[in-house]
Amino acid sequence: MEPLWGIDLGGTKIEGVVISQLNPIKVIARLRLPTEREKGYEHVIAQITKVVDNLKQETGLQPKCIGIGTPGTLDPQTQTMKNSNTTILNGRSLHSDLEKALGIPVAMANDANCFAVAEARMGAVVQAVPDAKVVFGVIMGTGVGGGLVINGQVRNGQHGIAGEWGHSFLDESGGPCYCGLTGCIEQIISGPALERYYEGQSGSHLSLRDIYQHHLDGTDPIASQTIQRLIHFFGKAIASVVNMLDPDAIVLGGGVGNIDLLYTEGVKKAAHFSFNPSLNTAFLKPELGDSAGVFGAALLWA
Repeated sequence: MEPLWGIDLGGTKIEGVVISQLNPIKVIARLRLPTEREKGYEHVIAQITKVVDNLKQETGLQPKCIGIGTPGTLDPQTQTMKNSNTTILNGRSLHSDLEKALGIPVAMANDANCFAVAEARMGAVVQAVPDAKVVFGVIMGTGVGGGLVINGQVRNGQHGIAGEWGHSFLDESGGPCYCGLTGCIEQIISGPALERYYEGQSGSHLSLRDIYQHHLDGTDPIASQTIQRLIHFFGKAIASVVNMLDPDAIVLGGGVGNIDLLYTEGVKKAAHFSFNPSLNTAFLKPELGDSAGVFGAALLWA
C-alpha cells in the first residue's frame, strides 16, 4: 500500500506520522514538535511544514497527499475554520493555506472525527465489530464532542459539524454554555462540569478521578450523587445518538470515558431512553490512546 501521511494539530503539540500498513499497524516514522500557537497563525503553518519536512528527511519519501486533524472545523461554505479552542485558527483559511505551504492536496477533519475513524478502522471496532458500517466516536473529557464514520469514511456534514452532540440540549440544570446556549450536554457530563456539580453540592473541590474513587469506596454520598448524575444524563444523551443514527458501535474516548460504570449502568440507562425494546449497540473502550488522532488523520486519504 502507498504510505499514508497524517498530522494531528493540537493546542500544544503537532504530531506527524507515516504509516505503511493498517492491520496490524506499521509505522515508518513519527515525530512531534510544539505548536507554539502564542507565536501566531503563520508560525503554526510553519511548524506543520517543519514536521512534514522532517518526516521527508527521516523516511526519504515524498507525500502525494496528507491528512490533517484539527481542533475545530473547516466550514464547508466559507472554507474557513470555526469552533476551535486554538482561537488563532478561527476565521482563517487553514485548508488552502496548508495546501499552498505544503504543495500537495490536504484532507482535513476535526480531531473527534479522526479519533472515530482510527478506532473504526484500526482500533477497538475492528476487533469487536469487524463488520460495523456505522460507528460513533465519543469524546468526553474537558469538553464533549463526537465523530461519525460510515462505511469507513468520516462524515463531516453540510455544515461540517456532524457528530457534535456536545452542544445539543440536554437539561436546564447544565446552565449557560460558552457557545451561547443553555443546558448543553458538555455542561453536564464533561469532566469540569461534573467537578463543578460536586463542588456546588459539597462546598469542596475534587478531581473527577477522586470523585469516582469516593463513590466506589462508598464513603461520600455527594460523590455517589455526582456519578449517578453522570450515568443518568450520559444514558439520556447517548440514547439520542442511538435513536438518530442507530450505530453498530460507539467508542467512548476522553477521560470521562475511563469510568467503567458507563459501560454497564450507563448502557442500561441508554437502553431505557432508546426507542427500542433492547439495546444491542456495542459500547467499546478505545484501543489507540493518544495515537488515534494522528492515525485517523492519515486515514483521511485511505
